Amino acid sequence: MDDNATIVMEAVRAADRDRYLSVLYAPEEKRAALFALYAFNAEIAGVRDRIREALPGEVRLQWWRDVISAGTRQAAAGHPVAEAVIETITACHLPQEAFLNYLDARIFDLYDDPMPSRNDLEGYCGETAAALIQLASLILEAEAAPEFANLAGHAGCAQAITGLLRLLPIHRSRGQCYIPREILTAVGSSPEEYSKGEAGAGAAQLVGAMIALAQEHLAAFEKDAFNLPATLRPAYLPTALTGPYLKRIALARAGAFTRTPELPAVIRQWVLFRHASRGWEQRPVRADRS
Repeated sequence: MDDNATIVMEAVRAADRDRYLSVLYAPEEKRAALFALYAFNAEIAGVRDRIREALPGEVRLQWWRDVISAGTRQAAAGHPVAEAVIETITACHLPQEAFLNYLDARIFDLYDDPMPSRNDLEGYCGETAAALIQLASLILEAEAAPEFANLAGHAGCAQAITGLLRLLPIHRSRGQCYIPREILTAVGSSPEEYSKGEAGAGAAQLVGAMIALAQEHLAAFEKDAFNLPATLRPAYLPTALTGPYLKRIALARAGAFTRTPELPAVIRQWVLFRHASRGWEQRPVRADRS
């Protein structure tokens, strides 16, 4: 493994442990490309952490757009992650448009505007987490990947919404609000009250509503996940952790506003191993009692 590949791999290990572990279940010849994809995600997701104002963040995202659009290693020269991403896009014939749409969606992270609606939230999840699953699937087996695009959409929404719940304390401290305005209104709260930590009695309801939305997408994914071929499992493995994370968040309820519920490393590793080995079981069809 050369120096750049090591840098890319370590970037994923440090920023996204769940996806890092999932890559270890992929064929060895696919791992470098997966690490490049996930390092790209970690790099962009971390832009807000490194800026104080939105404009420098927009400049950084524009730099990435220019690099992706140019599609040459020369445009990415000197940036190990960017070089690896360009190599991966070229070698795996990945669509540039998916990366550009991803970058457009991430502009939302730079500002403190509240998420307008559930549809907007699901669109954001689709262009980010779901797109990553689809791109990872194309890396693993390009011919089979398109058949499971709908599953990727549900898996990405479940995964992303769960991730947003886990990051509630950080987002709230910054004034960021990913909870749709319509959900805030339904519990008698507002983006302003949420940002000030004044959700009050509605805090548990807000968390519960977001959990329900994540579970809705998770159920839709798990209903047909047994059909996933073993070749595509590594792309979907992080979704296997969504259910256990949601259970921890449900136990915390309003406490999720101030602390991030975590899973012990041994549980995470066991869940990933089990699904990597066996996949997802087919759920029994319930008889109609009407």
